Amino acid sequence: MKLAHRLLVALAAWCLWMPSVLLAQSPQSEPLRVGSKRFTESYILAEIVAQTAQQAGVRTQLRQGLGNTAIVHGALRSGQIDVYAEYTGTIAQEIIKDASQTTLADLNRALASQGLAAGVPLGFNNGYALAMRRDLAQRLGIMRLSDLAQHPELRYGLSNEFMGRADGWAGLAQRYGLKARPQGLDHGLAYEAIGQQHIDVMDIYTTDAKIDHLGLLVLQDDKDYFPHYDAVLLYRSDLPQSQPAAWAALQSLQGRIDASAMIRMNAQAELQGMGFAQIAQEFLQPNAKADAAARPGQAAKSPSFGALLWQRLVADDLGRLVGQHLLLVLLSVGAAALIAIPAGILLFPHARLRALALGVAGVMQTIPSLALLAVLIAAMGVIGRAPALVALTAYSILPILSNTCAGLAEVSPGLRNAGLALGMTKPQLMRWVELPIAMPTITAGLRT
Repeated sequence: MKLAHRLLVALAAWCLWMPSVLLAQSPQSEPLRVGSKRFTESYILAEIVAQTAQQAGVRTQLRQGLGNTAIVHGALRSGQIDVYAEYTGTIAQEIIKDASQTTLADLNRALASQGLAAGVPLGFNNGYALAMRRDLAQRLGIMRLSDLAQHPELRYGLSNEFMGRADGWAGLAQRYGLKARPQGLDHGLAYEAIGQQHIDVMDIYTTDAKIDHLGLLVLQDDKDYFPHYDAVLLYRSDLPQSQPAAWAALQSLQGRIDASAMIRMNAQAELQGMGFAQIAQEFLQPNAKADAAARPGQAAKSPSFGALLWQRLVADDLGRLVGQHLLLVLLSVGAAALIAIPAGILLFPHARLRALALGVAGVMQTIPSLALLAVLIAAMGVIGRAPALVALTAYSILPILSNTCAGLAEVSPGLRNAGLALGMTKPQLMRWVELPIAMPTITAGLRT
């Protein structure tokens, strides 16, 4: 079949070309690669780490918002990043999975087998806690976590991560004898819900910006359940040797950020709409901020809602992100088409194989994207465009494969018989009769 042969040749050429696109980012000299998770404090700390290294003349590469702990930790182990801000409690509970390891020395002994190390304590603890609206807590006489057991009627809205953590809701409820059935909420939505009195109790981080803003009372952990979450730098153990200038600069951050400073910076981002880079710059260069404030006619004022919305929508890296998005879409849809269309043509005459292939492609659609990305990052040993491209390609196969089979099914047996009666071979029939009729349906699958 000449048509199938040409499609396979095109697919092979595509597969040879894609790695050159994905790996076309080989810098002349290795920068310090700084990562972050997907929440405000992690974004800010990543900017502080990167700008601290830049001030020492070190070239940096900032990779913000990589994902949850598992993804960022995987990126660190695979060498995709060199350092990111982490918390001692998270290292113990989620990375080495041994809550008894509490000191930096203990953590580093356990991390050594992974080629990682923790150090440079930043100066603040950002642990978990439960909080209530202050007026409600005072009315019910609730000051401690143990007081909650006397009020089973309270409505709990807890983040999904907290409910699933080893040191999260299950252990807390057992320690304090709590019988409530909390609902899982996004952390940001939980703040809105408690502010609108839709829930009564939520989990918070002790450096959250909205605690004072919403008038919340942090309940005392009177049975000492929550471990300490001291902020440190988690880094590859060869970093001090491979990048001594960067490491020397990062040492200056030790003990430099106290809890009040972190709360203030979180508030600047979440309540005042300041950019993460600007927040980090003002923290590292407070004199520059003071000089700007002292200029006549330069009185600071909070941005309007419209200005804040525009600032968030049109960020400095908007063009780069749009280009990256378009590239991923084109590559993934193109790769999926080169896989699914030939597969649909070959499988269409075989009903059982066609049903099996469609079933497998359908199962891929049910896998959550974050779970698939976590597996791909671990399997491929890289983060960024490569695993994203594989995931998007996998998700794109089903509609194209399904529509290819559906389009070919629309060709009437009479047309096929007429073509064969005219002396057409099966490849000619596919090229000149079946594919043209099926093309509108196949194109609809590409658009999907």
